[in-house]
Amino acid sequence: MEISNEEVKKIKVLSKNVRKNILQISLGAGASSSHFGGSLSTVEILSTLYSKVLNFDVQKPLWEKRDRFILSKGHACLAFYALLCEFGYVSKNDLDKFEKNGSFLLGHPVINKKIGIEFSNGSLGMGLSLGIGVAISLIKRNLKNKVFVMIGDGECNEGSVWEAAMSAPHFKINNLTAILDNNKLQQTGSNLEIMSTESLENKWKSFGWEVLVIDGHNISEIFSAFNTKTSKPKMILAKTVKGKGFSFSENNNEWHHKILTKNQYDEALKELDDK
Repeated sequence: MEISNEEVKKIKVLSKNVRKNILQISLGAGASSSHFGGSLSTVEILSTLYSKVLNFDVQKPLWEKRDRFILSKGHACLAFYALLCEFGYVSKNDLDKFEKNGSFLLGHPVINKKIGIEFSNGSLGMGLSLGIGVAISLIKRNLKNKVFVMIGDGECNEGSVWEAAMSAPHFKINNLTAILDNNKLQQTGSNLEIMSTESLENKWKSFGWEVLVIDGHNISEIFSAFNTKTSKPKMILAKTVKGKGFSFSENNNEWHHKILTKNQYDEALKELDDK
């Protein structure tokens, strides 16, 4: 299945708006720094998922036939919240309340199904196992819903990820897609320095997954990967750039978790508008 040029353009516009929302959230956080870089690397993936793949109804958030999305790398919630805003689950005013007292948009997602947050996430290494449990439950109930889980490459340092990697093929789960945000950086440095995750493609294949390696910022490749049919659990290994979209943050791991200044906000908006 292919995506039209017109649809690609629409998703590019959505991705641009998501990045603007991320800037708004990050600036509004003030002295409370936010996970900026690892959110920006996920934007095109999440924008394509929600635009063209995920089955959901904003007006009926508990709709039985809805697909499930789990953000295992919960620190990337800026992109998630920004996207929920674009689809009408939350408002621009809600984004300004990020991490403020009384807000429901915290530094990691907290379950709130009415606004599209299916599960609490952020304790790294747990989301894929959770997704497998949900996938098995749907299969047992003869439901056709699909489950999508986004994990990080640094998160693959967690042993629980590899227990989940073994489990999904063992239980013949075919309604599960995992997306691995392979930006090659984690909180305190590069993956290569901290715990090498080289040969991720071979590792996941060896466990019995259908593995698709793509450019995680190329909408056509993302769409094609989501729509590739397989009888196996699917792993989309997305090569991404941490901090994607802004010259000061791309591949700059200082922006894993940092305060955004007004000058940087203005500079980033100008870069977006010039594209």
